[in-house]
Parts: sequence; structure tokens; C-alpha cells
Amino acid sequence: MNFKGGSGKTTSSAHLAQRLALKGYRVLAIDLDPQASFTALHGVQPEFDLLDGGTLYDAIRYEDPVPIAEVIRKTYIPNLDLIPGNLELMEFEHETPRALSRGNAGLFFFRVKEALAQVDDRYDVVVIDCPPQLGFLTMSALSAATGVLVTIHPEMLDVMSMSQFLRMTADLMDVIADSGADMSHDWMRYLLTRYEPTDAPQNRIVAFLRTMYGDKVLNAPMLKSTAISDAGLTKQTLYEVERSAFTRTTYDRAVESLNAVNDEIAQLIQKTWGR
Repeated sequence: MNFKGGSGKTTSSAHLAQRLALKGYRVLAIDLDPQASFTALHGVQPEFDLLDGGTLYDAIRYEDPVPIAEVIRKTYIPNLDLIPGNLELMEFEHETPRALSRGNAGLFFFRVKEALAQVDDRYDVVVIDCPPQLGFLTMSALSAATGVLVTIHPEMLDVMSMSQFLRMTADLMDVIADSGADMSHDWMRYLLTRYEPTDAPQNRIVAFLRTMYGDKVLNAPMLKSTAISDAGLTKQTLYEVERSAFTRTTYDRAVESLNAVNDEIAQLIQKTWGR
């Protein structure tokens, strides 16, 4: 999560979900962003394939919610299931204030958590790609999450934006915690994205962040790579494209970076499980 657009949320979550699935974890990926880039990346075209719903909104809406299993679909990657997103998710942002005013929203921030509990035994890991805003969807995802990954592009404006985001998030989490929710997480980490090791200003920002946040910043950064953006042109991740489509060093460097990031996150998951 982060409410700065372009910080690499979708790229990070898609590669994480796919890497974990390819390593044998049973993974459920949820696209909570109405822009639905994560969904399109997995072969589902929101404006054509989701005309009759089929997003998480169906399972968390206030009137006649459906079982979450009805909106889960298989992907072409073994072990990876998807709950797609589209503009319909914005209905939750519009409906929640109305439901609150009528007094029937209950603890709205538990709706995602309660829906996921229905399929708890089917998955090892759930990866949620949050929208670039701090609304009811994001707060509901935060309440359901056990780990939080904040993507950050190491440039000053992005860091300033992130600090405002974190301040607002902390205030809102306090309010929700006062309502009886457990808003603690097993871990929270910052992931450096689109990092260019030869960029001196970026290196200064990275040094600053590591001084400020210490081991809360993942050791492995996600490098900026033309291989990742080129793969995106055909709606693919780096785990899907042919290695021969790129110069070998460009591809290998990008994959090595992604694997280091995702395997470090997998270690956090294993540590949480006590394994």
C-alpha cells in the first residue's frame, strides 16, 4: 500500500503473488484497486469480463453479499487464484458513509476480514493490492492484514508524500482500534521500488531511509528495469516473459532483484508462522 501513484504497488504485488505461487504456496491475490491493473495483468479485462460483477465488492457489500468463493477465479499460474477488481469497487467507498449514517454498517472495517475467513483453509498467503488512496477499502484491507508492505520510490517528493500517508494512516488506525479492532500487524516493511543504484540523489534518500527506519526497510530493493516495463507492454510479469526477448544481462539482473525481494518477504512469512 501507499497512496502515491506510481510507487510500484501493482508491480510488486503481482510479482510477489506469482513468485510465492511458483514456490508452492497456495496464494489468493485480491485486486482492491478500482483501476484494476493487477486484474488486467492476469488476463482478465475488467470492462469486458466483469460486466455482471465478480469483484470483492460482491462479497463485502451491505445488501445481499455473496460467499467470497463465488468471486474467486483460477489463473493460468498453478496455486494462484484471483479476485479481480473494477470500477464497481468504488461502490463500497460510496455506500459505507450511507450505511454508517443509517446505523447499519456495523464494524465496516471487518467486512474484508470476515469474507476472507470463509476460505481461510484454502490458502497459505493472501496478497492484497490496495488502491492509491486511504479510503474505506484500504482501511478494511489494513484491518484484515497480518503484514503490511509500503512501496516507496526513493525520491524526496515521494518520501514526503509517504510520511503524510503514514501520519494519516496512524490517526485512522487509532480511531478504528478505539472501536475494538486489533490493528496490530506481525510485520510492516518498506520496499524500495524503481531503484537506480547509479543515481546519486536516490542513494542519499535510501541512506536516509535506512538511517530512519533501520531494518524496517527490506534489504533487497526492486531495481528499475526496462525488462519489467517491456513485459508490462504485453500484460505480463517478468516471471512470464521469455528470457530470449531481452538482452541476457538485463533480464537476469531484473529477475535476480525481484527474487531477492520476494524471497525476503517469504522469509518474513515463514518467521511469522514459526517455521
